[in-house]
Amino acid sequence: MRYGGSVALIVIGAILYYAVNVQVQAVDISLVGLILMVAGVIWLVVNLIADATTRRRRRVVPVDERREIIDE
Repeated sequence: MRYGGSVALIVIGAILYYAVNVQVQAVDISLVGLILMVAGVIWLVVNLIADATTRRRRRVVPVDERREIIDE
């Protein structure tokens, strides 16, 4: 669930930016939504880059599993 947090930030930010029409005295809700969406996109891009670079470096090491059955 590496991408869940970034997608959640994007969704919550979009809801705050586009759907909420509440006015709070000290906080601009649409600006908070925009900041959350930008942070979610940055987090998503960083995760995609991290996945792309770690997949190239992984090596597949064959595992030799030998199971012996011992009759008693």
